[in-house]
Amino acid sequence: MSYLWAFLIGGLICAVGQVLIDYTKLTPARILVSFVVAGVVLGGVGVYEYIADLGGAGASVPLTGFGYLLSKGVREAVDEKGFLGVFTGGLSACAGGIAAAMTFGLLMSALFRPKRKE
Repeated sequence: MSYLWAFLIGGLICAVGQVLIDYTKLTPARILVSFVVAGVVLGGVGVYEYIADLGGAGASVPLTGFGYLLSKGVREAVDEKGFLGVFTGGLSACAGGIAAAMTFGLLMSALFRPKRKE
């Protein structure tokens, strides 16, 4: 049943993105930033935690999950370190994902050379 919920929640998030692409004049970059901001806002008010518990990877893998992770990290760091946690919490919470993305990006750039489009 958890696979079904992950599929439904992840599919719903992707469907919202597709509707925004098809029926608005928003650029893909603005839509992606909006998803991250939506994850931060929903995580900040405590709603996204329930969505992530229900949807599992279907809710944590999309960009809204990244925003939720940032807000959760800031909240925990503020509880531990006070005001300084506002600046350090988000980065320390998602440091593993950022490091993995940078490592794999560097590895792929070393292995493959881009070709020009003609």
